[in-house]
Amino acid sequence: MRRLLLLITISAFSLSLFSQNDRQAKQILDKTFSAISSSNGIRLTFKGTQSGELLMKKNKFYLNSNEIDTWFDGKTQWSYVAGNEEVNVSTPTSEDLQSVNPYYLLSSYKKGFNYKYVGQKTINGKKVNEVVLTPQKRDNISSITILITTNSQPLMIKVKDRNNRENTFQVTSYNNRLNLNDSQFRFNKNKYPNAEVIDLR
Repeated sequence: MRRLLLLITISAFSLSLFSQNDRQAKQILDKTFSAISSSNGIRLTFKGTQSGELLMKKNKFYLNSNEIDTWFDGKTQWSYVAGNEEVNVSTPTSEDLQSVNPYYLLSSYKKGFNYKYVGQKTINGKKVNEVVLTPQKRDNISSITILITTNSQPLMIKVKDRNNRENTFQVTSYNNRLNLNDSQFRFNKNKYPNAEVIDLR
C-alpha cells in the first residue's frame, strides 16, 4: 500500500512539474510573440544555415538571403532571384511562409505543437530561456528549439527534421523600434526594370 501511495505521489509531482513547465513556456512564447506582433518595425541580421537581413512589421516581412529577395505584404509574396532576374508572385500558405521566414515558426506553438520550458542558460554573456516545441502529430519537423532573451528577443531558432538534419537561425543584431512603411514589403518593379514577372497565383 505504501509503495502504491509513493508511486501515486511521484506521478502527481511529475505531472505537476510538466504542467508548470508548459505554463512557463507558454508565458515566454506569448510575451515574445506579442512583442514582435506589436512592433511597427523590426530589423535583424542573422547567420547560421543561411545568413542575411530580415525586416518585419506585424505579419509582413522582407527577407534578403543567399541572393534571393522575398517580400510579403500579408497576402502576396514576391521572390526575386538576382541570378536569372526572375520574380515569382504567389499566395503562400502558412507552411510556405514558415519555410521562408523562420520567425513564422514562433506562431506554431499556438496550434499543433506541444511546448516545454527547458531552462535558462547564458549565451555570449546573455541570459536566455530555452523552449522546445514538438509536433502533436507526426510531421517532417521533429522539434523546434528556441532561445529567447529575458527581454523577449529571439536569439536562435533551431529546426530539426525526422532525419536529424538541423537548420539554425542565429540573430546577430536586433532592432525592434523602427517605423517601417508598408511599401517596403512589396516588390517595386521600378527598381528591377529587367526582371521577368512570373505570376503563380
